[in-house]
Amino acid sequence: MIPLLAFHPPVIAHRGAGLIAPENTLEAVKEAKQQGARWIEIDVKITYDGVPILMHDETVDRTTTGTGLIAEMTWEAVQALDAGIKFGNAYRGVKVPSLSDTMKAVVEADMDIVVEMKPCPGRSKATTMVTMFEMSKVWPEKDRLPVISSFDVESLEIAAQLEPHWPRCLLLDSWVEDWKARFEQVEGSAVAVSDAALTPERVDELNHLRIPLLAYTVNDPQRAKELLAWGVAAVYAGSPRAILDVL
Repeated sequence: MIPLLAFHPPVIAHRGAGLIAPENTLEAVKEAKQQGARWIEIDVKITYDGVPILMHDETVDRTTTGTGLIAEMTWEAVQALDAGIKFGNAYRGVKVPSLSDTMKAVVEADMDIVVEMKPCPGRSKATTMVTMFEMSKVWPEKDRLPVISSFDVESLEIAAQLEPHWPRCLLLDSWVEDWKARFEQVEGSAVAVSDAALTPERVDELNHLRIPLLAYTVNDPQRAKELLAWGVAAVYAGSPRAILDVL
C-alpha cells in the first residue's frame, strides 16, 4: 500500500533551489537543503547512450555551454559541458550531474524527492526503465519513498509496473475535466497543476477526495501563502526560503 504523502514544510525546491543556484545541479540540491527545504524536485532525461541525467530541456543550450539535443549526446559529451557559468561566475565548472550521484546526495542530506520523468520524444519507455532501475539501486528501502512525477502518462504507467509501491504524481499544465480518469489510469498518489489554473473550488475538489494537490511554480510568497490557505498540499518554488519565511 502506498503511504499517504505528507509535505512538511509544504515547499518543494524546484529543480533544486533553481533560482538561487544552477538548476538541476548538485549545487542546487545543497542550496535547497541550506534554505530549509525538506522536499526537492528534479528533472530527468537520458543521454544517447542511456545514462539518466538531470536536465529539463530537450537541448543543453539554455543551461550549459554546449548546444544540441540530449537524445543525441553521449554522457561523455555532456560531462564536457559547463552547467554553471551561465548562472554566474561563482558556479564556473559545475557539471550536469548523473541521476545516481544526485540520488546519493539527496539520501545523504536526508531529504525527500520528486523525480520528474521528462522523456525526449519517443523515449518514454527507455527513460522510465533506466531511471527507475538507477533509483532502485541507490534509494534505501524505507517508509519515505521517492515520488515519480510526469506529464507523460506512459512514463507513469511504466513506473507503476516497475515499482508499484512508489507514489506517482500526475502533472497537468492546465486544468482538464478528465483529470480524475488520468489519475486513476496511472494509479496516482498526487496531482500537480500549474498555479495559474487553480481556484479554491478546484482545490476543494481534490481535497474532498483526499488527493494531495501540488502547485507549480510559485515564487511569489504571498501567492504561495494564499494557495496553502486554500488547501494546496505544497508549492514548488525556486527559492524555498522566500516562501518558508512567510509561513
